[in-house]
Amino acid sequence: METNVVIRGDLDRVAAATLPWQDLRGKQVMVTGGGGFLAAYLIKSLLTANRLHQLGLQIICVARSMHSVQLRLSPFLADPALSVVQHDIAKVPPPGFPRADMIIHSASQASPKYYGIDPVGTLLANSTGTMYLLDHAVASQSQRFLFFSSGEVYGVPHDPSRAVTETDYGYLDPMQVRSCYGESKRIGETMCASWAQQYGLHASVVRPFHTYGPAMALDDGRVFADFVADVVARRDIILKSDGLAIRPFCYLEDATIGFLTVLLKGAKSEAYNVGNPDAEISIRDLASVLAGLFPERGVRTRFEIPASSNAYLKSPIVRSCPSIDKVMALGWRPAIGVAAGFKRTIESFF
Repeated sequence: METNVVIRGDLDRVAAATLPWQDLRGKQVMVTGGGGFLAAYLIKSLLTANRLHQLGLQIICVARSMHSVQLRLSPFLADPALSVVQHDIAKVPPPGFPRADMIIHSASQASPKYYGIDPVGTLLANSTGTMYLLDHAVASQSQRFLFFSSGEVYGVPHDPSRAVTETDYGYLDPMQVRSCYGESKRIGETMCASWAQQYGLHASVVRPFHTYGPAMALDDGRVFADFVADVVARRDIILKSDGLAIRPFCYLEDATIGFLTVLLKGAKSEAYNVGNPDAEISIRDLASVLAGLFPERGVRTRFEIPASSNAYLKSPIVRSCPSIDKVMALGWRPAIGVAAGFKRTIESFF
């Protein structure tokens, strides 16, 4: 049972969401990247729904790092519905790799902090790893395959003033190391469409946009995680850019319901944006909002723009806001705004 009050409330609300939960009855569901931020929350949500709806689910968590699994899933490791397989998804699956009725592939580095450190590992999880899993899904006669892509596949939008639909694509330079993420997500999507065409596999894609929430790693290098860490530690928020870039932030509870909506209701060979266009905010305004959420902590914001550094591979995108009309047609819509979501997030670390 989850001991964190904020997380427990999120999981209960996800499990109570209006979804076709009965489609999961008796199923084996594999989730890769199970020690990661999004995947671990998804696993915990499925286990919570399993108890609430008495689904008889079996969840297979595939993870490269057992330390990450212990860190993120410790309250759930004793659940008989959960099994853990330690495996690097970019490598050939070992003998006896378990079959699954549904496979959710979310194993990937997701922070620019790691793109420059391990670009090869980043792209292999999304390319080679996707190939192995798609083949495994075909061999297992899996009913559903869900690939976690990213809003980064859109590159630099042609017209930042308009919302990005699932068929809008901008410039992405394949010779930039930072493109190891966006380009490998693109090929992963194409592989899903190809296996669906050639083998009849029901493969769908979600493209998350700037998901945040409880249990995210505060040292993962993304600016919003830095800001949350500053408030938690009672440090001033230091902006290292002009802060004018605009991002749409989607709270994890909302996003998780969106992912499950696409898993259970998404169409074959289709991609869906999962983000919150109503929660757009500039980085500098986000810093001000977070500093003001807990005034008793005495956090202020200030600018210290450093000389150019190769440590963080900065995005060239000033604004990229998703259109969510397509996933809304499946019945999903985010409900949690910036202030409410980040307040919950910060409180979860107290």
